[in-house]
Amino acid sequence: MSAAAPEVSVAPETPGLSRRERIEQLRSRIAAVPARGESVAARQDRAPGVSAREVLPVPGPLAELLPQGGLPRGSVVAVSGATSLLVGLLASVTGSGGHAAVVGHPRLGLLAASEMGADLGRLAVIPDPGPDPVEVAAVLLDGLDLVVLGLGAAVVPPSRSRAVVARARSKGATLLVTGGGWGGTEIRLDASVHEYDGLGPGCGRLRGLRLSVGVEGRAFQRRTARIELYPRRGRVEWVPENAEPQPLSRVPSGAA
Repeated sequence: MSAAAPEVSVAPETPGLSRRERIEQLRSRIAAVPARGESVAARQDRAPGVSAREVLPVPGPLAELLPQGGLPRGSVVAVSGATSLLVGLLASVTGSGGHAAVVGHPRLGLLAASEMGADLGRLAVIPDPGPDPVEVAAVLLDGLDLVVLGLGAAVVPPSRSRAVVARARSKGATLLVTGGGWGGTEIRLDASVHEYDGLGPGCGRLRGLRLSVGVEGRAFQRRTARIELYPRRGRVEWVPENAEPQPLSRVPSGAA
C-alpha cells in the first residue's frame, strides 16, 4: 500500500483534563490532519439549517438504489453486513475529493479501500476512541464530509442520538453508524455475500464476489440488487450483476 491513513489518537495525554478540554484537544488534533480540504470549506459557508440536500457519492450500482443517487448530507445512515459495503462508501467519498473519518473500527481493511479507489490521505482512522465514541464522532462532524461510527454492542439513548442527528444536519456532514443500537436513522443499508467467484468443490482461487445489497428509508420502500466486485484496470470495481466482467485477478484484501 503506497499511502497510509492518518491515525488520530483521542486518549487524553494529561491526567485531570475536563471533558471540555479533552474535546478541544481532539479538535486541535483533527485540524492537524493533512489535506483537510476544499469540499469541507465550501460547505461551511452555508447557513446553518440549510434545507438543500446535497449528496455524497456512492458506488455506481448502489446509487441506482438511492432516491437521490447518493447519501444525503446531514443524515444518519445505518450500515450492516459485509464490510465491502462500508469500504466501498469510504472509497467513493474520499476518491471524489471528500474527507472522512472512521471511529471504532480497528480492523477496517485499508488496503481494500485503496484498491477500490480510496484516497487514504483524506481518511482519518481512530481505532480506539476511548469510553465515549459517540462524542468523538460528534466532534468530527464539525469538519469532515463523512464519519463512520462503530458502536460495537452499545445502545445510544434517543435523547443523545437526536442531538447528534441535529449536529450532522447543521454541519452538512453524514454519519454512518454500524453495530449497536441507534434509533431514527434516515436510511438503512445492508449487504451480504451472495456468492464467491473462482472457487470449485474444494479447490480454486477466489477471484471475485457478489453482494446482495438492500436499501430502505423513511421515505421509500426497500430496494435490493445484486452487485459484483471484480478487479479491473488496476482497481476493484462495482458492477451490476448482469454486466459482463473482464478477466479477473483477485478479490480485494479483507473486503468480504
